[in-house]
Amino acid sequence: MAVQKTIKVEVVYALAGRQELLAITMPAGATVAEAIEQSGIVGKFPEQDLSACTLGLWGRLADSDHLLQDGDRIEIYRPLLIDPREARRQLALEGKSMGHANDNGPCKR
Repeated sequence: MAVQKTIKVEVVYALAGRQELLAITMPAGATVAEAIEQSGIVGKFPEQDLSACTLGLWGRLADSDHLLQDGDRIEIYRPLLIDPREARRQLALEGKSMGHANDNGPCKR
């Protein structure tokens, strides 16, 4: 079996009204940080400090020095404006919900 010399990965970052997903090819053994740098995604969001963001692979937290595998999706998570638990508390105080299952929707029980 031949050793794979390159891998294909995706780098994604999203704001409320804009998302970028960049597919790139990297040498095998590349790290998350190297892929982010090669993707050029930082230049697409100059107003954002992406170096301060948390990183993940397919929804699981990852370090910048994590070695990538073919097909990995690197996610750059922006800071939350409000803690989700606090948002639910505030909505509950107002008699509202997060808009998931309700009596009028398809998830009616």
